[in-house]
Amino acid sequence: MMKVGSCLNKKEILKKEIENNGGIAKTSDFAAKGISKYEVAAFCKKGVIERIRRGVYQLPHSNSTTEERLIHELLPQGIICVESALFHYGYSDFSPREWSIAVPRTATRTIKNIEEFSVKAYYIQKEFLDTGKSTGNFNGVILPVYDRERTICDCFKYRTKLDNEIFNKAVNAYAADKKKNLANLSKYAKKMKLYTKVMNVMEVLLNG
Repeated sequence: MMKVGSCLNKKEILKKEIENNGGIAKTSDFAAKGISKYEVAAFCKKGVIERIRRGVYQLPHSNSTTEERLIHELLPQGIICVESALFHYGYSDFSPREWSIAVPRTATRTIKNIEEFSVKAYYIQKEFLDTGKSTGNFNGVILPVYDRERTICDCFKYRTKLDNEIFNKAVNAYAADKKKNLANLSKYAKKMKLYTKVMNVMEVLLNG
């Protein structure tokens, strides 16, 4: 049984850990601070913290938990891609209603269990998963995101899934972007066997 002083101290540690993690903390975060999973369960029962899902907690009645923070905690292997990446880079004016996230093909069950935010999963072959992987600031949370060049390659790869207007705006915006890296675009396009498709369009836009 926890002593009162110890209990109060651990209660403060729990709260601070959640606050320092942007509104969410995991059992492993608490364990690193010397609080066992049994103590976490006891504090949860008392209403000190609130369980979002197995092993993930927030402060009671918290409205500060953002989708970006949830993605960071619940889908750490995910990479922001396609529609969400296009919006992030300003290549699309369309704010997606769901997060487009690239995940390994082994993550099917993980995706099915996520109810906390809307996700459109792109299941990627292992050899292509890290191609063009970068990071970006999403509402104050640093998340993995494909870089500009990988995102444009994905537009060609998933051409049939994209609205014509979104596709055309994206390739035109990329062609006009001073931050574009054509060497990387060429490298990724070759690796993903999209070279002819990508370069035929880009040559027209860049030289047109």
